[in-house]
Amino acid sequence: MTKVQQTALRSAFPLLLALGVMPAATSTGDLSRYRSFQLGTDLSTVAKQAGTNPSEAKLIHSRPALIQELEWRPQPFGSTSEKDPAQDVVFSFYDGELSQIVVDYDRYQTEGLTVDDFIDAISIAYGPATRPTAPAKVDPGSYSDQEEILAQWQDSQYRFDLIRSAYGSGFKLVGVVKKLEVSAQAATLAAKRLDDQEAPQREAAQLASEEQAAKAKLEKARLVNKPKFRP
Repeated sequence: MTKVQQTALRSAFPLLLALGVMPAATSTGDLSRYRSFQLGTDLSTVAKQAGTNPSEAKLIHSRPALIQELEWRPQPFGSTSEKDPAQDVVFSFYDGELSQIVVDYDRYQTEGLTVDDFIDAISIAYGPATRPTAPAKVDPGSYSDQEEILAQWQDSQYRFDLIRSAYGSGFKLVGVVKKLEVSAQAATLAAKRLDDQEAPQREAAQLASEEQAAKAKLEKARLVNKPKFRP
């Protein structure tokens, strides 16, 4: 790291600490990582780093591809009681690979920070940002409705988006593996189509199961009550 970079890092340290985005010790611009988490790694590795169990991962879809999510709530920094500014982190896995990281920031821990503050701090970790000339709306189905992309950091393999809710002051940072992003989105849409196609069959099977259970309950009661019945 050059002296210029060291000086910039020292001056930006309070903002980096506020956002919980710290650069590597020897270089900047590593877009494959968020903190110690490496995009592209497997579920068990991420769960171990987060101090959770892989079994806590939520199954989103099982076909045509396996989509899972693991939630992590960071603990206070070090031995202090100061809250982590990252209120909630969701790791998304596509066929077992970490394909996306969504970091929701605590509005109270980042209160007063401007968009420029966010961008300046994150740029120390990931390099220069690309800012749209006008706030870019998030593509439908990518994250959620009514959100806008304020800045991006990317290379040929990875991308981080700084996103703000159009309804308030909430900020989030989203990191993706580009080669997995399109596949994961396509798999999600395909799973929804399959769910919609199979819905009538599932509902019929559920109804049949409920009717069978009701009949079994009545028959059990009959066997108990018949010998005792006296007209």
